[in-house]
Amino acid sequence: MNSPATTQAAGLQLFALTPNGPRSLPVAATTGTMHDAMDPLPDGVYSALRTFRGNRFLELGPHLERTQRSMDALGWKKTLDQAALRAALRAIVKAGTQDVRVRFDALPAPFEYAGVASDVFIGVSPHAELPDAWVKDGVRVDYARHLARTLPKVKTTRWVKDRRPFPIGTQDRCDQLLVDRDGKILEFTSANILFVRKGELLVAGDGVLEGITQRIEFRLAREAGLTARYERIHERELGTVEEAILTSSVRGPVPIVKIEDVVIGTGRPGPKTQALVAAYYACAEREAQPA
Repeated sequence: MNSPATTQAAGLQLFALTPNGPRSLPVAATTGTMHDAMDPLPDGVYSALRTFRGNRFLELGPHLERTQRSMDALGWKKTLDQAALRAALRAIVKAGTQDVRVRFDALPAPFEYAGVASDVFIGVSPHAELPDAWVKDGVRVDYARHLARTLPKVKTTRWVKDRRPFPIGTQDRCDQLLVDRDGKILEFTSANILFVRKGELLVAGDGVLEGITQRIEFRLAREAGLTARYERIHERELGTVEEAILTSSVRGPVPIVKIEDVVIGTGRPGPKTQALVAAYYACAEREAQPA
């Protein structure tokens, strides 16, 4: 593996998975985000997550398995080499003490990038924790009413490009919600959503991406004194919701206090949300492990 210093642009690194392990690729100094750096790759499937304590991943196995299911759903006649990908991730992050964000793309066929051919590419960038105000005060989200995922359980890189016109990433516009034809809330353009109502944690189980962090919170619901079950919430029902949470493997659980112009609960992160956030990070401390 080449020295990472030769490929860094604001801490961003790009690698091709080869039979000899990960090979470092050049990243232009003008490159913005990890998604920008991986835009030149052909359409494929991907997963994104962060590390904890430098080199530890939470639920890496389910991320790899979901990627294989996405490949199968698209009719690809190939198997993701999970062992090779795990070894590459170990090699890339083994010496790091800083948490990083990782995205890995699987392609239907080998693609030559910067003189290196591969069907798996890995992007790595420094992980920045969410601003304290986002967790303390919560975030506002909007709708992307005319955007829809044709294959919601398949995590395609084409979706990364399709959702780009919809702004995300600020406290006042953290993400955009998708709704079904009946007006029931599905998920965000880049995350899942959970609702708390009358002692229950409500999750849209079908028609959405199988979110890894969502699944973790579903499992941890009892620690917050909640019973978890699957149900879609209609937009008109938001007034009955006590709390709402965005879940993402990169951002973690994030309290939602306003959806468009509808205030959720008291307009502050509620006690169940706070308990679920705490349970998630305790789980990461307890269960995250090297690739």
